[in-house]
Amino acid sequence: MATDSSDLTPMTVITGFLGAGKTTFVNYILKEQNEWKIMVLENEFGEVSIDDGLVAESLDSPEDIITMDNGCVCCSVRGDLVRTLGQMAKRRKEFDAILLETTGLADPSAIIYTVQTNTKLSDNYFIDSIVCLADAKHLNQHLDEKKPEGAINEALQQVAFADKILLNKTDLVTKEEKDTLKQRLTKINQFATVIETERSRAPLDKILGLNSFNMESILNFDKNFFENQEESKHHPELVESVGIQFEGELHAQYFNMFMMDLLRERAADMYRTKGLLAFHGQGDVKFVFQGVHEQINFGPAKEPWAAGETKMNKFVFIGKNLNRKELTDSLMECLYKEEEAEA
Repeated sequence: MATDSSDLTPMTVITGFLGAGKTTFVNYILKEQNEWKIMVLENEFGEVSIDDGLVAESLDSPEDIITMDNGCVCCSVRGDLVRTLGQMAKRRKEFDAILLETTGLADPSAIIYTVQTNTKLSDNYFIDSIVCLADAKHLNQHLDEKKPEGAINEALQQVAFADKILLNKTDLVTKEEKDTLKQRLTKINQFATVIETERSRAPLDKILGLNSFNMESILNFDKNFFENQEESKHHPELVESVGIQFEGELHAQYFNMFMMDLLRERAADMYRTKGLLAFHGQGDVKFVFQGVHEQINFGPAKEPWAAGETKMNKFVFIGKNLNRKELTDSLMECLYKEEEAEA
């Protein structure tokens, strides 16, 4: 269900590989910028402390936080994220945003699930966006890395989950290398906005407070994505974005059965899903959904189908081992057919 987030504090989850520039980015937030008051939560498994002496080794509890000159604070999360955020809730309105740094975490779905389902958290916070900080110089190398059978490529997953990709260190590559890499990122994740940065100086107004992680974001999706889908060779290990659209009204029961079967069998491969739906019997109500693995948020959009507007269903899947034809055929089977209703 959609939640009114106007009174909640936005939380941005930062992922990224060792050496991508996350430490520099967090230091920039804590020490240089003065426009945003941000609470930075640093997980205890970070590759280094945010700064020498900045996050002291003696921090034993979430109450031990360091306040910076610009009003931002840094807190070390040691173990229980729920406890940390619960204890910080009474101070949350002092800050414009919360930044959760998750070094090396490939799959943020557990964090998303916790924030959305734990009432102690969902009454105070909402997921604003998932941001992947990527090193333009070495990202291709990470994406191409061959993993043992059954192991995941963390870099691929981080790109696949992101709403925003901060393509850092762009000054270290040629324009051709950068453009080729951006094309590759778009094929993996058509959702994500790619923001170029040097030395981790990112424009925070393009990252924070935009509610990028929300069900209705599909309404603003580039229509060319759905229209320019190519029938490409099926690669079981490839992580990519697949867009599907077709006109008509869906049979609610058939669609629910399709999604239940899909998520039961393929949840691990489905990193992100989004949908814009028209259901038979629901008048002009426009429905939207968003999913991370098997966790699905579903509900009516704020605006209904307009008078005369074509009811165009749209689906976006980001994941591994996606077969566009199979997905399209299965979804088309969910369309409501008058002749079946009359039979």
